[in-house]
Amino acid sequence: MPDARSGSAARLLASEAVLLRRASALSVLAGLLWLPMAWGAADMLSAMIEKRAAGPASLWLLGGAGLLRLALTLVAERLAQRAGRIAVGRLRGELLEHVALRAARSRAGAIATLAGDQLALLGTFAARNALIRDRSLAVPLAVGAAAFASAWAAGLILLVAGPAIIVFMVLIGQATGRASRAQLGEMANMGALLADRIGALPDIRLLDAVPALSRGFRMAADRLRRRTMRVLGIAFLSSAVLELFAALGIAMMAVFCGFSVLGEIGTGTWGGPLGIRPALFLLLIAPEFFQPLRDLAGLWHDRAAAEAAADILVDELAPAKMLPRDAAAKGPSGLALRGVSLRGLDYPDLELLPGEALVVTGPSGAGKTTLLRLLAGLETPDGGEVMRPSRARLGWMPQSVHFLDASLEDNLRLGRGGDLGPALAGAQAAHLVDVLPQRLETRLGERGAGLSGGEGRRLTLARALHGQPDWILADEPTADLDAETAARVIQGLLAAHRAGAGLVIATHDGALIRAIGREYRIGAA
Repeated sequence: MPDARSGSAARLLASEAVLLRRASALSVLAGLLWLPMAWGAADMLSAMIEKRAAGPASLWLLGGAGLLRLALTLVAERLAQRAGRIAVGRLRGELLEHVALRAARSRAGAIATLAGDQLALLGTFAARNALIRDRSLAVPLAVGAAAFASAWAAGLILLVAGPAIIVFMVLIGQATGRASRAQLGEMANMGALLADRIGALPDIRLLDAVPALSRGFRMAADRLRRRTMRVLGIAFLSSAVLELFAALGIAMMAVFCGFSVLGEIGTGTWGGPLGIRPALFLLLIAPEFFQPLRDLAGLWHDRAAAEAAADILVDELAPAKMLPRDAAAKGPSGLALRGVSLRGLDYPDLELLPGEALVVTGPSGAGKTTLLRLLAGLETPDGGEVMRPSRARLGWMPQSVHFLDASLEDNLRLGRGGDLGPALAGAQAAHLVDVLPQRLETRLGERGAGLSGGEGRRLTLARALHGQPDWILADEPTADLDAETAARVIQGLLAAHRAGAGLVIATHDGALIRAIGREYRIGAA
């Protein structure tokens, strides 16, 4: 990803360039069609004023060009919006893949805000930029040329008013960029704060920290309010400046055309007084000269917000300490640690052959969960080497029961095919599916609503067993379970071991330690 700040949004959208160029070309063509439409309308109006018959060509110009303009505008908008959706989906995928492979854990709230609201700003910018940027150059130039061809004074009026708008837009746009970056920074902080505090609500209540938390939220919300109002204030200022110059330009055009038609102004034309038809034509095209500049002013604000979001995304996608990507899964292989250290913890060397079993013991906080994450490829060590098979050949059973917002079948399969029956039977969980209201189609929620802790553990064991992994890594599989449920979970693990799967289990459970027989102790004795 590029390091340079300027134009980060455009570089991130390079993959959708073809669609965006097509949308831009159609938008420019649709904008230019206003000239023949205006000429046809001016001819018809002048014919009514002069009490003469308008030629059929005028009607064809107005109607035909109008229908073609409408069709081109609709197609251009659809192409631009499609490109914006594709870009947002692609960038979200790149972001989530990068975060998943990153060794250091990211702030979930900040990542969620970036992947949601902030990346949506890039999609909006992509669509609007395609429709506006080139049109805002081509249409004013064409309208200005047509105005000069009708009366040089009319072209001069537009030539004076147009650049003044652009100069003010650039100056105000720079302030908008700074304000938008500050606002998005506050939005990211607010999102991260909400996500982190929601996850810690039980601890917050136990510590009676709700008043302090409320004060923190009020302060964060007030900072975001001030940043947002600053952005809105700049937007209103830029709109006021734009409308002032546009109104002055159109008013000057109207005064010139009116007095020229009345014969009060004898200069400013290419010879003789200005006729009614060219005067009406100039009055019809003058607003169209300023409309693309109005659109461009709005695009400046979208661009500032998109650039701020793009800068945040570039930072997130910057090279960092990453987890290794798995090669294609091969035959069963062992597990080994050699000189491994992580966050100040040094792990004794370890070597396990395929199919062996081991329990990892030690006091709380000694690093048992971290060891399992190292073996699973979910962490990368600061030093040393971890030997393991592909993650596709590992069954992972975390301590906390967690389900995706999907059906139970999707949670158990995780994209893998095959029959779920053996895994459910091995975990002694088949009967749990039978009592659920929609069986495998039941959605349990993230915490497995409706299931006890032991039932949730058995389903996570079934998920780990599905696909017949070479190794099962289980973190405290019997913690907080009654003796009967714990015994069933142990039986499921031992059955998988007898079928050929290797086991590495972090536990304090004496019954599980005795059942495995081989112990790997870390931390103080």
